[in-house]
Amino acid sequence: MRFVWTLAGMLSLAVGITALVGAAALGLLTGHADPGGAYAARFETVQTTGHAVVVTDLDELVRQEVPFAGVGEARMQLDARTHDGPAFVGLAPADEVRHWLAGAPYAVVERMALARGPLPVRLTPVTPSEGEPPTVPAGPGAQTFWTRAGNGTLEWTPDELAGQRLSLVLMRTDGRADLTLELRAELRPGWLAPATWGSLTAGMLLVIVAALLLLRPVRPREVIIVVEPDQVPMLAGRLGISSLSGLGTPSPNRFAERQLVAVGSTLPATRAIAPVPRPQTLADLPAPHHPLRPPAPPH
Repeated sequence: MRFVWTLAGMLSLAVGITALVGAAALGLLTGHADPGGAYAARFETVQTTGHAVVVTDLDELVRQEVPFAGVGEARMQLDARTHDGPAFVGLAPADEVRHWLAGAPYAVVERMALARGPLPVRLTPVTPSEGEPPTVPAGPGAQTFWTRAGNGTLEWTPDELAGQRLSLVLMRTDGRADLTLELRAELRPGWLAPATWGSLTAGMLLVIVAALLLLRPVRPREVIIVVEPDQVPMLAGRLGISSLSGLGTPSPNRFAERQLVAVGSTLPATRAIAPVPRPQTLADLPAPHHPLRPPAPPH
C-alpha cells in the first residue's frame, strides 16, 4: 500500500508541475495582448494584377496556420484597405466564388506564416483558360451569394466556419484589377484567461495533494508470530530469554503462554500467539471423552 501512495504522489507532482509551467506560459502570452485582450498582426503588402485575392477555404487555412485560434471561444477580425480606401471583404460558398470569378484573373492565398514583423503571404495567380477571353466580374456589392460581407472590416468566429467550405474574397468595391491590399488581422481568444487560471489552480492543488501523499507518516507494522507450544522454548532461547523465575511449575499450555508473554515484553511491536493443541483423531481424546474406549473399571 505504501508503494501505491508513493506512486500516486509522484504522478500528482509531475502533473501539477506541468500544469504550473503551462499556466506560466499562458501568463506570459497574456502579457503581449493589448488592453482589450486582443492580439493584432499586420501582413506584408499583397499585390496582384487580377481583380481579387481569394482564400479558397478559410476554415482550413486558419486551422492549418493558426491552430490555437480554433480552441474554445475566439473571435477573429480582418481589416483590408486599398490605395483608394476600404476594400470589400466577403465570405461566400467556395463553388459560388469559383463560378463567379471563372473568367477573370485573380490570386489565391496558399500560405500565411506566423513570423516576427509583417506576416508573409504566398499567392498563386489564377488566369482564365487558354483561348477564353478574360472578363470583368460584376461589382461584389451586387451579388447575393455572400453569407457575410463588410466594407473594410469582417468579423467571424471559428465555430461559424466549422463544417462549411467558405471562401474569403478581398477586392476593390468596384471590382477593378491591379489590386494592392494592406491587411491587418486581430484575434481575441476568450479561452485564454480561464485556461490560465484553471491551469494555475489545478497545478497548485495537485502539488498540495502530492505533498500530503509523499510526506504522510508511516505507521509501525505489527508483526504476529504464530508458533507451536513446543517451539516456544527454542524461540525464547534465540531471543535471549534464559530464565522464567517465579513461574512455578505451570502446565504445558500455561508455560507456553507465559513464555510468549516474555517474548512480547522483549519485542514491543511483536505479539506471539500459541495455539492450543487439538486432538487429531478420536483416539487422541482422553478416556472420559473417548466414544469407543470402555470406561475404566472401578477401584
